[in-house]
Amino acid sequence: MKLLVFAHTPPPHHGQSYMVQLLLHGLGGDRRRGKAKAASPFGVECYHVNARVSKQLEDIGDFRPAKLLLLLWYCLEAIYVRFRHGVENFYYVPAPGKKSALYRDWLVMFLCRPFFKRTILHWHASGLAKWLETSVQIRTRAVTYNAARQADLSIVLSDYGRADAEKLFPRRIAVVGNGIPDPCPTFPTEVLPRRRARLAVRRLLDSAQPVPAELRAAAGADPQVLRLLFMAHCTREKGLFEAVQGAIRAGERLAARRSPISLRLQVAGQFMHRDEEESFRRLSSATGSRVVEYVGFVSGDRKRQLLVEADVFCFPSHLESFGLVLAEAMAFGLPIVTSRCGALPEVMSDDYPGLVDVRAPEQVADAVLRMMSEEPFERLRQRFEALFTVDSHLSRLAEALRSVESDTPPPAATEP
Repeated sequence: MKLLVFAHTPPPHHGQSYMVQLLLHGLGGDRRRGKAKAASPFGVECYHVNARVSKQLEDIGDFRPAKLLLLLWYCLEAIYVRFRHGVENFYYVPAPGKKSALYRDWLVMFLCRPFFKRTILHWHASGLAKWLETSVQIRTRAVTYNAARQADLSIVLSDYGRADAEKLFPRRIAVVGNGIPDPCPTFPTEVLPRRRARLAVRRLLDSAQPVPAELRAAAGADPQVLRLLFMAHCTREKGLFEAVQGAIRAGERLAARRSPISLRLQVAGQFMHRDEEESFRRLSSATGSRVVEYVGFVSGDRKRQLLVEADVFCFPSHLESFGLVLAEAMAFGLPIVTSRCGALPEVMSDDYPGLVDVRAPEQVADAVLRMMSEEPFERLRQRFEALFTVDSHLSRLAEALRSVESDTPPPAATEP
């Protein structure tokens, strides 16, 4: 099967661009650039048009004439590849509910789709269906239907994401959750013993019992400090301000009961809007830098260090089609506080004790203090290994892609 992948890879770095990069690498590489393997391991040969129109996160969603010219060039490039390499399948990532992104989809669909035999839409974002019904005129809905309806295959990340795909009446839908390379292969030997030691120290301190020296040494630096980690784009929609307010309130409760345990929230990520950055700095400065620390954008060894050293991962997002950062936190066996929104309850399971309502900082504080003494380390790691590894993701994704050229149905959703 030959597949034209019309989507961008990092930079800028975010969940969608990262997963496109994994798709290309995992399915054998870009055959246009001479970087592909001799044979695709999953029977899908990729031809990539890197349709990048934004260089930085701050540029995403802004309209500029230069972006339009770039997009036209990418469309011409896709049509050239269609005939030069005989590629009949067009893979595209649709927009969320934003006008500038929707106009981009119209242009690409109207220019490229007629030249390809089959169209595959991979829904990484969510919210388009509701946005079309509640926030735009009927003319906008009509143009969107004409441009993108009846795709040969719509791939969604969760059952929650079906609504967006179904809105455009695809011929078939496949549910394929994301997966990532294991970022913590040393979990059983290095990370798990440290987590258990820190939990044991907190329990002893909370009950006013002495802590043995060997246990304190195994727990690492400052076991009396509960380390929270927020790692995502630093935006209001990702739940940044609920994380900060929840951390502040949880710290105040610990201080009020004179607990020997204190709390510190580390915020890792990049701000996309200046007004949100200013609001964050005002809010965090009120604590005198005792509770909240901004560490900026992280990657590589520094990112791994933060995930290893954290005691609780805090991600009370307002809207998520999947929440890739949760899979990363699970790989490290890191207790998670997140919101009941979008696909997050599916990723975590409906009965997970760290779920909170959206825009509920008091509940965030409650959940942080509850997870402080919980021991879900191995359960979370096992869930990652069962559902969110890159090999499982690529195998199911390739099966779904190949289904458009055969009579076989796409794969069903994986049962937790």
